[in-house]
Formats: sequence, structure tokens, C-alpha cells
Amino acid sequence: MASPEIQTPTAGSLDPEKRLANGDDDVSPIEQVRLTVSNTDDPNQPVWTFRMWFLGLLSCALLSFLNQFFYYRTEPLVITQITAQVATLPIGRFMAAVLPKTQYQISIPCLGPKKFSLNPGPFNMKEHVLITIFANAGSAFGLGSAYAVGIVNIIKAFYKRNISFFAAWLLIVTTQVLGYSWAGLLRKYVVEPAHMWWPGTLVQVSLFRALHEKEESEKKQMTREKFFLIVLVCSFSWYLLPGYLFTTLTSISWVCWIFSKSVTAQQLGSGLRGLGLGALTLDWSAVSSFLFSPLISPFFAIVNVFVGYVLVVYIVTPIAYWGVDLFSARRFPIFSSHLFTARGQPYDILAIVNNNFELDKLKYEEEGRIHLSMFFALTYGFGFATVASTITHVGLFHGREIYQRYRASYQGKEDIHTKLMRKYKDIPSWWFYILLAVTIAVSLLLCIFDKKVQLPWWGLLFASGMAFVFTLPVSIITATTNQTPGLNIITEYVIGIIYPGRPIANVCFKTYGYTSVAQAVSFLSDFKLGHYMKIPPRSMFLVQFIGTVLAGTINLAVALWLLNSIHEICQDDLPANSPWTCPNDRVFFDASVIWGLVGPRRIFGSQGSYSAMNWFFLGGALGPIIVWLLHRTFPKQSWIPLINLPVLLGATAYMPPATALNYNNWVLVGTIFNFFVFRYRKQWWQRYNYILSAALDAGVAFMAVALYFAVGIENISVTWWGTNGEHCDLAACPTAKGIVVEGCPVK
Repeated sequence: MASPEIQTPTAGSLDPEKRLANGDDDVSPIEQVRLTVSNTDDPNQPVWTFRMWFLGLLSCALLSFLNQFFYYRTEPLVITQITAQVATLPIGRFMAAVLPKTQYQISIPCLGPKKFSLNPGPFNMKEHVLITIFANAGSAFGLGSAYAVGIVNIIKAFYKRNISFFAAWLLIVTTQVLGYSWAGLLRKYVVEPAHMWWPGTLVQVSLFRALHEKEESEKKQMTREKFFLIVLVCSFSWYLLPGYLFTTLTSISWVCWIFSKSVTAQQLGSGLRGLGLGALTLDWSAVSSFLFSPLISPFFAIVNVFVGYVLVVYIVTPIAYWGVDLFSARRFPIFSSHLFTARGQPYDILAIVNNNFELDKLKYEEEGRIHLSMFFALTYGFGFATVASTITHVGLFHGREIYQRYRASYQGKEDIHTKLMRKYKDIPSWWFYILLAVTIAVSLLLCIFDKKVQLPWWGLLFASGMAFVFTLPVSIITATTNQTPGLNIITEYVIGIIYPGRPIANVCFKTYGYTSVAQAVSFLSDFKLGHYMKIPPRSMFLVQFIGTVLAGTINLAVALWLLNSIHEICQDDLPANSPWTCPNDRVFFDASVIWGLVGPRRIFGSQGSYSAMNWFFLGGALGPIIVWLLHRTFPKQSWIPLINLPVLLGATAYMPPATALNYNNWVLVGTIFNFFVFRYRKQWWQRYNYILSAALDAGVAFMAVALYFAVGIENISVTWWGTNGEHCDLAACPTAKGIVVEGCPVK
């Protein structure tokens, strides 16, 4: 029988705020953590169970299959670990009820005889957490698909070339696992400190407690489990409308309906191909796509995103497009990720690629310079500013703390959760050093012996070095704001300058440099979840590693299946109602052309049209200095340090493929729940906020899967006004006179 839970000491009858003020170490300094995470632990709960391995591996396999399948859709659906978290609970309890409880003794090399049972007792929360970590690997830690699968997609779907399964598999696995090494080496800086609270993990903590802890419902108050089930059923039922019967509800762009013949009005009003003025949605998947659930992000981060979004979309872009016609912007649509000729026509990329998969300079001279839509160009400019501001911001606002932790492994007081985790054996650092050495060695062999990868050995080492430098500052920002600045732009830029004309070399460098950081952040987030839930660290290590390799393998298998079986997948000439438009891969392909094939010198350098965008680097670097000086000058103004320029300047980093529709509704919903409800109905927020987020995600995911198997396989569709898109076709037109584009009014 398991021993009773170990209860942490309390400080009399004082409430948490007073205990914190009195210096009580048993109280977290973060209010959201105090309201959500339990301060108790039962170290005797079994975690290495047959149920955990069976349900964990099954969840990982199913989610990696489904997420890769839905990755190619116009509105990509990421089925998160929450779906598996909900689904595996009744299965786990069923297995605990029916499996035999007989104990077996087995001999394990180096460990000696061990007792083992298929059913060691009730299905417990720690088993459930590890199953969910497996499932999270199946969703590529929230991304939906392993990032390196994009390389396979563009090679086959856009460049019309081939890559071997083995080379693709090594590329996917090594890029995924490399970040794991960075995460392991940096845990002490961004997992153990209490102020590194990782807001996104609190959804999981809240849901786990709702599903496992027994609670007595107070008078006129619904239990969290009942609330979850009600919202789950409502979300599941409602998604039938925007997901199939009435798809126009996904983007309600009423401005386009009123001004049905005006290009400018539709550019302003379109939520999918314009600035989204007034565009709303009744589709939760559109609210949470790309930016994830708005119920998770703290309000100050939402404000930073909102300010940055308004700055880029509603101030800078309209002035640059209609005001000064910057870079002859009106020759092209205002919002598009496509590449254009000087006459506003789609650029024929394959015409400038030679037989060696490199740039044909003579053909490029014939075709002329590549041009971008105004918004796409500005997105790159603000991306430059984001990278520069990330370094400056972390150095100024967190530099002293990082230095102290470097000098002494952990200085200052430990919070209650770190104290409780001291009971478990930590992961030795040499595990991560070996993993890092093996991963880099295999990656070097791949680069040296597979010429299709195009990346030289020094490029791999350079990418790894950049990733290691950026992992810590990016992790700190994510741990405190729930927003993750990306390194994709700076990695593309650097290798494009050094090694131009080779598109696959560029995306491989970006994947090793950017993906390993993104993976490290995801792994660290899971480590923090394990920290809050008191999961033995070595169990976390093994589950994360195995899940990552399994998920990457299935991602690749599904990708190759779809690429070889769906005619003209990802192409512009697909039927109007085809869902296989691959918005993420379209941007990935365009980036490979801009930074790799053509190179930044011909786009953002002296040989291109967008050299002015390089000034954004300077502006981004100086911005945090100004904020820091204001904070030092006015230390009593508590709102000044909440200005997070990496988040603000990088607010539109997901656009494209994300659209104004996603941002409008993300900000609106996030403000309602994380400002008004959090401030004026705090008890409700504490009890139900994260449960609501989990239930909405799970309901949409279940219905989306059901719709595919019910009607998607047979291609059964409903055709009427409500399924013909958002009715903003003119938003994709240029506004300059003399530009002729099919389907657009002649100026």
C-alpha cells in the first residue's frame, strides 16, 4: 500500500500572500502557480508500469500519425496531448480494473532481481503524466509535425526532386534530438527557479488535478470534472458547423460582404488574405491555431502581442502600402506569402534551378528580381528586430541572474516544488553530453556522405553553436511570457550570406539551428511539467527520448505516403474546395528560395530591393536599452518592465501562414479571460480557466478526426453559400494600375 501523501509544512493560518511576504519558502512567488499547483507529493506512486508504456506508445503513434495527416490542410489542426490526456484516463482505469495483479520476479542486468506486476494498483496521476509526455512527442511538442519533415515536403512537392527515406529519417531524428541536449544542460537555469514558471504547463497541471483529485462540489458550484465534460461535449458538437456544414463561420469577414466589388475594402476586411479589419470567427480551431490557446498566456504577454500586432498590421503596413507605396508594393497583394515578378505575376521558381539543385544565374537574370508582398517583407524586417532585441533584452533584464546561477549552481532560496524534487535521483549531466556527441557525429556523417543535404560539415557545427547561444534567452522568454521568439530568420540569413545558391543547405542549416532551440524549449517545458507534478527526472528523460524518435519516424512515413498518393498536393492549381494547400510548407518553400536559392544579397542586399530592412536589426537591439533605462529612471513604475520587446516585435512572427483572423480573436478571447475574468472572478478563473482551454481543444480535435473518417475519406462535401469560403476573393489582387491578374478587376 502506498504511503500517505507527504504534506509540506505550513505557516499557521496565514494566507498565501502573507506567508509569501513573511519569506515563507513553501509558497510559490507566482500567483498563478500558487492557485494551480499542489504543494504535496507521494513519492511511492509507481510510474514504470505496463499501463504507462502501452498507453504512452499508443498515444504517441496515433497523435504523430494524425497531426502529420492534418498538417497539410489549409487550416492546420494540431491535435495536442490534451486529447490523449482525456482519452487515456478511462482506458487506464479500465486496465487497472481488469489486468491481473500477480507479481512476477525478473532479473535485470546490473540491477538484479526486480518485482513486476501488470497491475500495481489504481491508475495514478504520475503514470498519466508520463503518458501525456509521450503524446506530446506525438504532436511534435505542439508543432504538429517534426520541423525537418518540411525539407522532405518542399523537395518532393515544390522542387519535384527525391530524397531517400534513410537520409530523411536521420535528418528528422538528429534535428529533434539535438535540442534535447541543450535542454538537459540548461535545466538548472530555467526549470528549477520559481520565477521561471512556464504558463503553458499550468493547463496540464490544472487538468490532471481535475481528472484525478476527488472534490466535493460546494453549493451552487460545479465540479471541475463535470465542467470539463460539459464543455467537451459542447465543443465537439459545435465544431460540426465550422468544420463541415457552415465553414464560413471560420472567417466572418463582413466588410467583404458589404463591399463585394472593392479590392481595397476586401484587402482591409479579409481575415485570411488581408488585414482582417473586424474579422471574427466562431471556430475555436481558428482562435487557437498558430498562437495556441489564448487562455494560457498571461495578460501582459497578450498586451505585448496586441501592441506589436497593431503596430505591424494596422499602422506600418497600411502606411507602407497605400501611403508611400514602399518597394512598389501596390503591384502585389497586400498579404501573401507567394513570390512575384516585377509585373505582379507569380514567379516561376523551377525555371531558375539547375540540374545540380542550385541557382541558375543566367536564368535568374532573365526572370528578374524576386518581389514580396508588403506584409511579407515587413514580417522579415520585424523578424530581424526580434532576434536583435532578444539578446539585448535577456542580457539587460536577466543577465545578473544568469551570471549568478552560472557562478553557483543554484543561489537563493528554493521554492517548495524544487525542495520536493530533491527526493528523486537527478539526471547525470554526462547523459546529455553523450547524447550531444552522438547526435553531432551522426549529423556530420549525414552532411559529409549525402550530397543532397548540401550542408557542409562546418555549416552543421556553426548551426549547433548558434542554437546553443540562443537556447537560454529564448527559454527564459518562453518561461515567463508563454511566447517563443524564433531563430529561423537569423539562421536563414547567416547561411544565405555565407553559402548562397543552395536551397536545401539553407533549410538544413535553419533546421539544425532553429529546430534544436524550439525542441529544447519544448523539452524544458515538459521538464517543468514534471517538476510541478513531481515526476522522477530519469523517467522524463527516457519517455521524451523514445517518444521523439518514434514520432519522427511516423511523421516521415505519413508524409511520404501523402506526397506520393495525393495528386498535385500543395499546388496553387488545386480545386477550390481542396484542403491540401500546405500553408506552412508554402512559407517554408518561399523561405528556401529567398534565403537559400537566390540568397539574401539578391533580396535584402545591394543586389535586391529590400536592403532597407536591415535597419531593423539596429532598432531591435536599441529598443530594450530604452526600456531598461526607463525602468532604471522610474523604478516605481511597475508596468515598464512588462514591456517585452522580443514578444512585441515578434508578435507577427507566425504571419504568414497565420492570418489577421487568428490574431484578432486570440487577443479578444485572451483579454476577456486573463484580464476581466482573472481580475473580477478570480475564484472562477482558478477553478475553471485551464479546464475550459483543455475541453475546447479536445472537443475540436475529436470532432475533426470523426469528420475525416465519416466524410473526408469518401470526399463527401456540402456545397452552398456557407461553404464557399470567406467571400473575399478580391483581397488577393494588387491595387496598382496596369497590373493584370486573373480573376481581378483590370485597373
